[in-house]
Amino acid sequence: MLLHIPPALHHRKFRLLWIGLAISIAGSQMQVWALLWHIRTLTDQPIALGGIGLARIVPIIAFSLVGGAVADTLNRRLVLFITQSAMALTALALAWLTFQGRIELWHIYALTAIQAVAIAFDLPARQALVPNLVPGRDLPSAFSLQSIAFQTGSILGPALSGLVIAYWGQPYTYLINAISFLAVILALVAIGPVPQKVQAGERAEISLRSITEGVRFILAQPIILSSMLLDFFATFFSSANTLMPIFARDILGVGAVEYGWLSAAQSIGAVIAALVISQIDEIRRQGPIFLASVVAFGLATIAFGLSRTVLLAMLALVLVGASDSVSTIIRNTIRQLQTPDHIRGRMTSINQVFFLGGPQLGEVEAGTVAQIFGAPFAIVSGGVGCILAVVWIARRWPQLLHYNGDESVRAGAVAD
Repeated sequence: MLLHIPPALHHRKFRLLWIGLAISIAGSQMQVWALLWHIRTLTDQPIALGGIGLARIVPIIAFSLVGGAVADTLNRRLVLFITQSAMALTALALAWLTFQGRIELWHIYALTAIQAVAIAFDLPARQALVPNLVPGRDLPSAFSLQSIAFQTGSILGPALSGLVIAYWGQPYTYLINAISFLAVILALVAIGPVPQKVQAGERAEISLRSITEGVRFILAQPIILSSMLLDFFATFFSSANTLMPIFARDILGVGAVEYGWLSAAQSIGAVIAALVISQIDEIRRQGPIFLASVVAFGLATIAFGLSRTVLLAMLALVLVGASDSVSTIIRNTIRQLQTPDHIRGRMTSINQVFFLGGPQLGEVEAGTVAQIFGAPFAIVSGGVGCILAVVWIARRWPQLLHYNGDESVRAGAVAD
């Protein structure tokens, strides 16, 4: 099968945003993995690595619902200008403190929390903006391309973090990330105005009523609600990323460069899976594929926890990333197509609590279990928990098992 240009890239505004995000994500992923290595350098306590997840998720839980209302009320492009600039400044602060040799654990936690506040507003605006840039029929293509951008950045970022730490030093990982945010900011300038819909007969507002409307919408949509819950439990139990420095150093006995490649392995698998999906014009039986991909995610996590060589660990992580990429693309497509444009920001903000809350709280859980029973047990037991979550969700919401992908599709408005 010959590769062709994915449909979403034919839309100029989406193409510009996608290129900017691809560059910025590489810098952000470099910082994510560099932070974990930095914490492991400052302390050998696994619970300290779990603390980074807590620093990320508390602000997201506190501000996500407000962020969704902001994305549905204010100009989404303007919101992204502000959030991307804020994240660039926090990265600069991390770089400055590290260059000065004054950084401590509480600095890392505090700046991570500030950045998480920006993410709470950034992600709803960014995800809700995509259906304004491409027609509904091209959304699977757009989300597969977003996955490719994220996962490619997740390959380059961790790999570069190991090299930069080894040859330049820890602070340069943060400095490079700060510079990378300019790519998104420049893309937003080039895109120009992007129209977005407002509910007919209603005045857009940021209020408790508008936030409650978003919650009621989710509760009334079993397909969306079940996919969110499965997303949460799967990533809560199978969140092995935070233990990667311990697994690399203490179980596999490797250094920073190998750690970087291990950290990138999931994204290698994810890019391969996303490339395959980007070439498919139409995906059917989305529910069964989604559930099967999460089961595969749990099984691959178990395999990683049992690995004792770098090669086997990398192969398992490639499978983790591929299965996660499939589930991510399908669940994002389901949610965006099943949600009207005027409420997409609020839907995404609620979803953000689930899909970011799962892995971040999972980091706390993984760090705690690893502190008591060791890192391999924490990873293997998490994979088992992920599979059990699939069984429960499929039994509780059989609609998801039978979801095909063409039910009650609501396409958003497009401005190209």
